[in-house]
Amino acid sequence: MNSKTIANGIVRGVLTLALILLILYFLYKIQLVIVYILVSVILAMIGTPIVDFLRKKLKFKLTTAVIFTLLFYGLIIFGFIMMFIPLITTQGQKLSLLDSNALQNQITELTVQIKNFLDQRGFNSSKMMKEYNLVSKLNFNFLSDFLNNTLNTISNIGMGLASVFFITFFFLKERVIFLKIFRYILPDEHEEKILNSVTQINELLSRYFLGILLQLFIVFILYLIVLLIFGVENAFIIAFLCAFLNIIPYIGPLIGTVLAVTLTLLGNFNGAFTHEMLMTTIYVMIGFFVVQFIDNNISQPYIFSNSTKSHPLEIFLIILIFGFLFGILGMIIAIPVYTILKVVGKEFLPNNRIIQSLTKDL
Repeated sequence: MNSKTIANGIVRGVLTLALILLILYFLYKIQLVIVYILVSVILAMIGTPIVDFLRKKLKFKLTTAVIFTLLFYGLIIFGFIMMFIPLITTQGQKLSLLDSNALQNQITELTVQIKNFLDQRGFNSSKMMKEYNLVSKLNFNFLSDFLNNTLNTISNIGMGLASVFFITFFFLKERVIFLKIFRYILPDEHEEKILNSVTQINELLSRYFLGILLQLFIVFILYLIVLLIFGVENAFIIAFLCAFLNIIPYIGPLIGTVLAVTLTLLGNFNGAFTHEMLMTTIYVMIGFFVVQFIDNNISQPYIFSNSTKSHPLEIFLIILIFGFLFGILGMIIAIPVYTILKVVGKEFLPNNRIIQSLTKDL
């Protein structure tokens, strides 16, 4: 091996690495588009049976069936938004009972007490405040900034929904063409294995999503019972929102509990904090912890392990690893991605002992 061959190998290696980095950078820059496409694929998979039903049973044309399916999605989203308006209105009324003048007086009195405390111990509080210029560091434009950020978020969500609906429309309308293109680009020697993998992945992920819906429904019913027992206002909406947060493994239930406790506290607030209000909030928190214990130790391991054919400990470790690597999004996609990898591994590496032990139930 001469120096020229070594140099050519180094150049090829550098170019390959540069190409990989360029592709990764490109994917990073269009990550939002990739998310839109993935969401559209899921909606298209869910909407395909609806389109087929409208075409076969009601004799709709393909385009009309697709439009009606997207309208159905839109009605669900609209109903979801409208459901939370009473909750937001109620909590806004409760917050309006807060005496802002009294709160300001308490803050002023606290500031004076801190100043006197520092002065009595030899600190020149006036000089410190002037030196560090604390007043100038307070941002009194937080309200306008909050409103601007809220408007930007709403506009981004609206743009995202429009993009997803547009892509989903063509996925549903032209799905036969997309399937043909997909088959054309498959290498002939691996076509059968890939198609088998796709079929099994579709079956397992369908079972997984149905398992999630069943788990959320069970948690929703248990949350609703707890909230109704203690007479919490808007119990149905709070239970639904907290159950929906269970999509995020382990962290979602904690966020839901904090949200339920906060809304319970505000729901019973009538201008003053009372012992009865605090006790009701504590009881709701305990009830939510009991529901989470049941979900984490009974319903969730049983449903997930049966839907994905994986051991509960296996699922826990995968969620934990993906959570450390990719955060909350990683925890949400951990099980679907792991299921896909297991199916692909079983199809293409059937003789590997590790793959055999992990996929023996598939």
